[in-house]
Amino acid sequence: MVRITSTAGRKSVPSSSGVRRRKNMQAVLYVSHGSRVEETRKEAVACIEKAQAHVNVPLWKICYLEIASPNVEDGVEELVQKGATEIAVIPVLLLSAGHYYKDLPEEIRHMQERFPSVTFTYGKPLGVQERLVDVLVDRIEAVTDTEQFSLNLLLVGRGSRKPETKRDIESIAHKLKSKTNASSVDVCYLAACGPTFEEGLETSLSRAGEGTIVVPYLWFTGLLIRSMQERIDELKREGHSIEMTHYLQDHPGIVEVLADRVNEALQNKESFPVLS
Repeated sequence: MVRITSTAGRKSVPSSSGVRRRKNMQAVLYVSHGSRVEETRKEAVACIEKAQAHVNVPLWKICYLEIASPNVEDGVEELVQKGATEIAVIPVLLLSAGHYYKDLPEEIRHMQERFPSVTFTYGKPLGVQERLVDVLVDRIEAVTDTEQFSLNLLLVGRGSRKPETKRDIESIAHKLKSKTNASSVDVCYLAACGPTFEEGLETSLSRAGEGTIVVPYLWFTGLLIRSMQERIDELKREGHSIEMTHYLQDHPGIVEVLADRVNEALQNKESFPVLS
């Protein structure tokens, strides 16, 4: 963890030369993943705007880690030009993976070098929470009767080379099984680790029961969601009993957790937890 000095709570007072110091101004920078799909960006903005309504900081900006614009540097520059002296950087991410541990911290370090008078704090991804598992239960109940004891669920994560990702998805699967009457909850991933989506489908569809419900642990729509739905439609045409729930999007539970992460970062002004 990198420790940085907080300027929180200091009042603007005259310096020895009589020049008045600039008052502290807090800002929030939301950093979403970014996508070439316009609908994905619109969904991200809509969700963030709903969360921001529960955050008492008027100065804020949305930017993207890659592909879309504005990027992180542009977002920080705009906030600084508007007077920000303290910026809480909020990763709009579900779990801790490469973007959280490496890519975004590198961006923040670069911004610290460019704007040395600005204090940066770093929020956390949403992580594994009971409230988020409840969102998945709501999504499942929208497509099937969870009272069925012969229900097979397939939880699909994005995937990462970080072992924490698999651990977190497996923890979510365990919690999901305890909150439903599903006879099985298998897990699979779309990239970087296994089992793959195809392997997960094969495992779940081979189980006895009333069929498979695919549960994507993805925040917004995009190419991954579209390709998953195309594969499921293909399996349905082949006679398989399979459905896919809606992704997380701007479910009230998601909005609540994101707003809480922002407010936590605003209170945690003493540390910038860049982890390796």
